[in-house]
Amino acid sequence: MRVTTILSLVAGMLLALPLAAAPQAQEAPAAPPASIVPPELAPETGEPEAEDAATVADDAVQAGSASLTRPDLEAWLDGYMPYALQTGDIAGAVVVVVKDGRVLLQKGYGYADLEARTPVDPERHLFRPGSISKLFTWTAVMQLVEQGKLDLDADLNQYIDFEVPARDGKPATLRQVMTHTVGFEEQIRGLITSKADQVVPLEQALKRWVPERIHAPGTTPAYSNYATALAGYIIERVSGESFYDYIDRHILAPLGMEDSSFRQPLPAGLLANMSKGYARASDGKPRDYEFISLAPAGSLAATGADMAKFMIAHLQDGAYGGVRILGEDTARTMHTSGQASVGPLNEMMLGFYETSLNGHRAIAHGGDTLWFHSDLQLFVDDGIGIYVSMNSSGRDGAPLLIRDNLVEGFADRYLPGPPPPERTVSEADAKLHAEQIAGAYASSRRPDSNFMSLLNLLGPVKVFPNEDGTISVSMALDASGAPKKWREISPYLWQDVASGDRLAADVVDGKVTRFSMEPYAAIMVFQRLPWWKSPGLVLPLLALSLLALAATVLAWPVSALVRRYYGVPYRLSGEDARMHRIIRIAALAVLVVMAGALGLIVGLTSDLEKLGPGTDVAFNLVRLLALVVLPLGALAALWNCWKVLRSRRRLLAKLWSVVLALSCLFLLWVGISHHLLGYGAYY
Repeated sequence: MRVTTILSLVAGMLLALPLAAAPQAQEAPAAPPASIVPPELAPETGEPEAEDAATVADDAVQAGSASLTRPDLEAWLDGYMPYALQTGDIAGAVVVVVKDGRVLLQKGYGYADLEARTPVDPERHLFRPGSISKLFTWTAVMQLVEQGKLDLDADLNQYIDFEVPARDGKPATLRQVMTHTVGFEEQIRGLITSKADQVVPLEQALKRWVPERIHAPGTTPAYSNYATALAGYIIERVSGESFYDYIDRHILAPLGMEDSSFRQPLPAGLLANMSKGYARASDGKPRDYEFISLAPAGSLAATGADMAKFMIAHLQDGAYGGVRILGEDTARTMHTSGQASVGPLNEMMLGFYETSLNGHRAIAHGGDTLWFHSDLQLFVDDGIGIYVSMNSSGRDGAPLLIRDNLVEGFADRYLPGPPPPERTVSEADAKLHAEQIAGAYASSRRPDSNFMSLLNLLGPVKVFPNEDGTISVSMALDASGAPKKWREISPYLWQDVASGDRLAADVVDGKVTRFSMEPYAAIMVFQRLPWWKSPGLVLPLLALSLLALAATVLAWPVSALVRRYYGVPYRLSGEDARMHRIIRIAALAVLVVMAGALGLIVGLTSDLEKLGPGTDVAFNLVRLLALVVLPLGALAALWNCWKVLRSRRRLLAKLWSVVLALSCLFLLWVGISHHLLGYGAYY
């Protein structure tokens, strides 16, 4: 399941992938507590079908500067993982590498339980892979497609007992669901909780609120946990089994994944071996088990050894040992049917997203819960898979940086490729294109039809040109916290100067309409904001409006104290005095409602557990107050402005009445356009 912008506020904690959370600047590596990393690395346990080093070496991949042998891989990981966990303030991790149908290496690092000082054991300890769980849901869908029970291109409403409305006259399909192009807006409420009694049954969770389809179907990647859960519900209805039973019987059991489960609560025997989750290792306080209401999107708990079996099955086109979970043709269809994003960027397959490195094709998925952070990469043409999962959030951005560096380092060491392409764009054109793409954008993965859309206003994604002809993106930061630089290598295609990641733009009539960048391209794009939603315009107006109201409210007691101190009488009388008091009361009410709404929304998004039933009363109260206060405040400000302009009051008072009227009208527009006015706590 991936926070300085709406992307990280939502994506970083939403059972997403390494995707939506932009890496944050790592703190300087302080001397971490001695308890984070054991004096000796966690002991390696026996591995299914693992072979001795000499045998593995015979079949090593002679592909680059190093041969992919177990001894070399283990030495390389032992040099990277302990230091990475220590500097990232992460308690423990498991790493699994498979090759040609067998486990090459599976190893634990750090601790599964800091207090008990229990080293991570890849065969024993369960970790939470977050949105990697989705791959099991997609595999189940493809099993039913193979059996002729599901059609990827049929209206999915025929498989459910409620309706997903059409968009632009087009129904939603399972192909759109699997490629995240149904067009759903983001759903946040009740996604994750530590309280078992707050878990909502799948059917109820899906029916209580259907997110609006805000994009034309099949055109715009917008990663959706709701869509995946919808696929899980379809599995239930078509198969006649509960989602949990279906996954157990048709995927976990055939693969021998006896130490893995989607079930909530986790069976007692597995719960005893569940790794603890931590905010930071240095904190040392284990967090409660996380429950996911949209279980098909992210409720799996699994050992590293079990994840190896799942990787091998997909690398062998559905076969593992003597069993088969997918037909060969079905598996290949799943791995190769792509949905384009922007330009030549990596595509979304049927459930997997493409993450090719060094010219080696890879399909992948990542996942994050609040405390566990994972990544799975399959180099399908090379028969190699790598899985990593960490049990702590660590220092800001550390898990994302660690897993990205791990996969990129692995590919550079064992799967090198051709040099980067030659640049074909002149300096003049590069600067022109940099100016064309510059501006403010909104992620396609966003809340849109509800009051959480206020976050979009506060956190746009900005693209800006650099003096050297490169461009930078506000949310794309390197390990030091500085914006990455992207150099144009062909028209409207840029490459990160420090990696192989690319950025591309769609251009219509000479204007950039949207862009995306790897590794996010398969699951979201960034759409240019119209001028009237530009943060350069809206945010200053929002700040000035609130400041004008605050100044009016503050002047109320200050002027009274000044008059009392100097013995000056209150000079207004009659209707002027009455309107003077009314506008101050109105300014106070509008200021309190808007400040309360913004504070509530921004404050609570730092903790997903608070975005659930427990805060419904607060959200509804704010929305009802806004429904009453914002329109009445605007009317009061307009009436005051009319009266003051017709009176004999000083010019400054007349100008200020206009300012207050415009401020209240603007805040009313913000409330209406971002759905703050009303009732209901579904978002």
